[in-house]
Amino acid sequence: MQHKVLIAEDESRMREVIAMLLSDLPLDFVEARDGREAVDLFDHDTFSLVITDIKLPKVSGMQVLQHVKASDSELPVIVITAFGSIDNAVEAIHSGAFDYVTKPFKEERLRDCVQKALRISRLTAEVRHLRREIEGRYNFANIVGHSPRICDVLQQAGRVAETDATVLVTGESGTGKELLSKALHFNSPRSAGPFLPVNCAAIPGPLLEAELFGYEEGAFTGATRRQKGKFEQASGGTLFLDEIGDMAIEVQAKLLRVLESRTFQRLGGSKAITVDIRVIAATNQNLERLVGQKTFRQDLYYRIHVFPLHIPPLRDRREDIGPLANFFIRDFSTAFGRRPPTLSRKALTLLENHAWKGNIRELKNVIERALILCKNDQITTRHLILQSSNDMRLDALDMDNLANLMMGGGGLDIVDLETRLVKRAMQMAENNVSKAARLLGLSRPTLRYRLEKYNIDGGDG
Repeated sequence: MQHKVLIAEDESRMREVIAMLLSDLPLDFVEARDGREAVDLFDHDTFSLVITDIKLPKVSGMQVLQHVKASDSELPVIVITAFGSIDNAVEAIHSGAFDYVTKPFKEERLRDCVQKALRISRLTAEVRHLRREIEGRYNFANIVGHSPRICDVLQQAGRVAETDATVLVTGESGTGKELLSKALHFNSPRSAGPFLPVNCAAIPGPLLEAELFGYEEGAFTGATRRQKGKFEQASGGTLFLDEIGDMAIEVQAKLLRVLESRTFQRLGGSKAITVDIRVIAATNQNLERLVGQKTFRQDLYYRIHVFPLHIPPLRDRREDIGPLANFFIRDFSTAFGRRPPTLSRKALTLLENHAWKGNIRELKNVIERALILCKNDQITTRHLILQSSNDMRLDALDMDNLANLMMGGGGLDIVDLETRLVKRAMQMAENNVSKAARLLGLSRPTLRYRLEKYNIDGGDG
């Protein structure tokens, strides 16, 4: 890879020496005879490295350094200073210079300095490229979904992303809570900072406390060195606490203090550490119910419930199933290096009528399997392997066929149909009234009324 290097040096002989000493490196040199020319060249081209003498005519080397850093704070600048002018070099380092070399040059020193600077430049370019890709991937506009409910969620998320407010993202497993949380981060003023996820359900209480807050050497058996926690590591960015409903109660108290004061102490430490951080929490559980069960602190619940965002399950936004399926078809086809097949109408209908207990994650897996099985240009129903479900929904065509079938014998007995549905729901729910009510889409009192109306056993009450 060729690197373009700007050399700002008023002595032509010195420019030749620099180019000669670095001639075996993959570099393209652009030369400036004074500081004003260097600034002009920099403004009209892209460079991987700038090498400038401190003393330049028209515009000083220090001013060149300051101009470069004001335009691109991460671009490495090496300054050249005369032997014995170390004070100038120190001032340049404080102003953001990567390093300095003194005249006359030592070849090893110059080469080593340039090679290190180019490595930094290359890594910086790679990080920028990756960040652009990530920010594009997690742009709100790129989150697939056209249903009114998901559009409302994205609209609210776009507003709160601009603030530092604590957000609580709720929804069933597989609905995309972490995806939405990343979009919140990468569309916020903190996007240049880190996004650190912590799965509170996967780490036992004592280990979670050490993971979040860090520890000092000797804080516990095995703590052989100081370790920063996620709160410190995420400072300047966002800490994502996934499955916060599973957080141990003893850790919740310490978390509450951090959220209120933004200060904490490492395990085994006495120094108060202050962090600049945003917290996004997520859960698939009903935190209000956990508060009632005394397994989740009420004060912590209100502290994280500043701006709630609820992602509806896929079964409640079926108009998003087709766009999501086609998105996964294109995504997996690219990964498999093949042309994306189409999705047949019957296959789409089958997907739209599935219960999707695993939500988007389940749909993604179904599409990946279908791509593996499909060897032609169209995915049909025979390529779709769906888990059986007791709460499969009927589409309009199925309902019409059912009605025609039942009325074909001279009339549809509504009471008989309703009685059979209630009995079947109670049987599937093993006589649990609350569960049967959910299966039927009724409230518990409404189902209790029908049980009494049709003299059906109410089970355990």
